[in-house]
Amino acid sequence: MPDKVESILMLVAAGEFSMGILGNTFIGLVNCIGWIKKRKIASIDLILTSLAISRICLLCIILLDCFILVLYPDVYATGKQMRIIDFFWTLTNHLSVWFATCLSIFYFLKIANFFHPLFLWMKWRIDSAIPRILLGCLALSVFISLVVTENLNDDFRCCVRTKKKTNLTVRCRVKKAKYSSIKICLNLLTLFPFSVSLISFLLLILSLWRHTRQMKFNATGCRDFSIEAHMGAMKAVISFLLLFIAYYLAFLVATSSYFMPETELAVIIGELIALIYPSSHSFILILGSNKLRQASLRVLWKVKYILKRRNF
Repeated sequence: MPDKVESILMLVAAGEFSMGILGNTFIGLVNCIGWIKKRKIASIDLILTSLAISRICLLCIILLDCFILVLYPDVYATGKQMRIIDFFWTLTNHLSVWFATCLSIFYFLKIANFFHPLFLWMKWRIDSAIPRILLGCLALSVFISLVVTENLNDDFRCCVRTKKKTNLTVRCRVKKAKYSSIKICLNLLTLFPFSVSLISFLLLILSLWRHTRQMKFNATGCRDFSIEAHMGAMKAVISFLLLFIAYYLAFLVATSSYFMPETELAVIIGELIALIYPSSHSFILILGSNKLRQASLRVLWKVKYILKRRNF
């Protein structure tokens, strides 16, 4: 049975999970309803929907792992269940990061103002290429997940999960040293999409700076929608970068803690911090999108209206 501290942490995790499911489900439903009504979907909505679905799955996997670790730690002893969790956590983790990177690149190509031929060609082709890019991200994430689960065999999983009940043998120490390095190297692959998002953010800043310089020489006193678009895209990208840094560090703590004895509490705290990224970023995306923001205001107005009617 979990102690008092673990019970409190699990309640916090459940709260974060509920908020994340609410935000991401809202994004998915609004875009899917629009897709059904119009029988077509915009590229940005397709990216947001894919991102929301991947994060819903990621939230479910993290919370499931938390509950199993606290309530039923012996479930992982055979290795089969841990193989499933490893696969889906790695898959949804990489999908979430890659889809968020696609969002950053899409913002950059659609909003930034550059006149390089390569940039203009990419800007022209991005809408038609988005479905293929998302499928490519899915294929790459599946491949990485298969590599993770194949390299972490059943004997290793038993060494990891039964560390509280048995002394660490030399054999287990060797396996942990070998497979921990593989795990860390595979986790480092997520730094590549992070770097791409960072470059997109820096180029957006450069584009905004150049645009504001031009506006100083051609001041019209009118509302500048380009600057508003730049600022909105930069808020979405910078929030992703900051939240991803916190998530990545927490993810490293959670995964590396499996290789050390008596660290179940550290794993839970790491997973608790990791839940913040997929939970909170969805609300930032909702506030940054006119379509989603208006839809959320309509939902809040309807809820308020229903509550008023019930009171009377």
